[in-house]
Amino acid sequence: MVSAQTRFYILIALVFVSGFSQGMILPLLSIILEQDGVSSSVNGLHATGLYIGILIASPFMEKPMRRFGFKPVIVAGGMLVFISLALFPFWQALWFWFILRVIIGIGDNMLHFATQTWITTTSPIEKRGKNISFYGLSFGLGFTVGPLMTRLLEINQALPFLVSAFLSMLVWSMTFFIRNKMPEDDDVHSRSSSSSITRFIQTGKLAWVAILPAFGYGFLEATLHGIFPIYGLRIGHDVNILSLIIPFFAGASIVTQIPLGILSDRVGRRKILLTVIGGGILAFLFAASFEESAAALFISFAVSGMLVGSLYSLSIAYMTDMVPASLLPAGNLMTGIAFSFGSLTGPYLGGLFIDLFPEVSFFFCIILMLIILFAVIFFKKDTRPEPNYK
Repeated sequence: MVSAQTRFYILIALVFVSGFSQGMILPLLSIILEQDGVSSSVNGLHATGLYIGILIASPFMEKPMRRFGFKPVIVAGGMLVFISLALFPFWQALWFWFILRVIIGIGDNMLHFATQTWITTTSPIEKRGKNISFYGLSFGLGFTVGPLMTRLLEINQALPFLVSAFLSMLVWSMTFFIRNKMPEDDDVHSRSSSSSITRFIQTGKLAWVAILPAFGYGFLEATLHGIFPIYGLRIGHDVNILSLIIPFFAGASIVTQIPLGILSDRVGRRKILLTVIGGGILAFLFAASFEESAAALFISFAVSGMLVGSLYSLSIAYMTDMVPASLLPAGNLMTGIAFSFGSLTGPYLGGLFIDLFPEVSFFFCIILMLIILFAVIFFKKDTRPEPNYK
């Protein structure tokens, strides 16, 4: 069996696969369905299958992981992902592809949940932000590389699915070199004396404010990918320019994930969260002021990505500081659920904002969400001792 350091790198590679599969599926299926004449409303509704799968799986994963350990959950989740990817070319039907999207969402969530909890429970507090930032970096890198698979459509429609399935299976196979580990419990009775619902309630009371940035990141990511292209076309930007602008957000976040994680270990999560959210507000104000300039949008997307693009990994680290080890599985689940709700509500609210306020910049919808998030974190004072960030 491999060392703890090698295990960490394998877990990070698995996170890359999760980000890669999500980043590929969203634009790839949208393009195929658009080319087949499927309406934009049905296309958008179809895309929610991934997040529906994430939400369906979330309430049912903690008990199996506590019973069987991290590794079986990862193995099962990885199998669901690469088998589903491989099945896409065999039958092109809307309902069948929707089911496969849901299954990929379930598998991705299993990968996320188990790897995320494994990393958070085995990371020392002085390196927690750094280790979790590697997690965010790997997912962001996968999410950025995934859309490149759409270029394979020019060769054959089945090729991107089969190539991604093979790559996912290759990384997944490394899981068998890892020794299984069980989640921690505060005491030997915690499994029997505390239900999942109770653990969720306890975690929510302790760390609700730390989970909110994950919602904010889901809102941002899904809105920028799903609604901004529509708004960009309406204000006169070329579709080819928009396809280059959008990846700048996720791509730029890769640059600062680790530095921000290390910095949060030293000065505290709350201070870093307030700083990056405040900077994100300014970046999107800049975008709203100069939205007709493609160069200004490139700059604002890059700067905002470098700042608020790390909200998810900072949210995980902040939550981990606030809860005991026995509640980390519940905390990680709730963080994933918050991200999923943000991903589902963001595009709807963004589209509604454009319909209700056609004369107002779309970016003010994002700015308003970030202002609310900033205010909640700013006015919610910590009632626990500050961790020793050194």
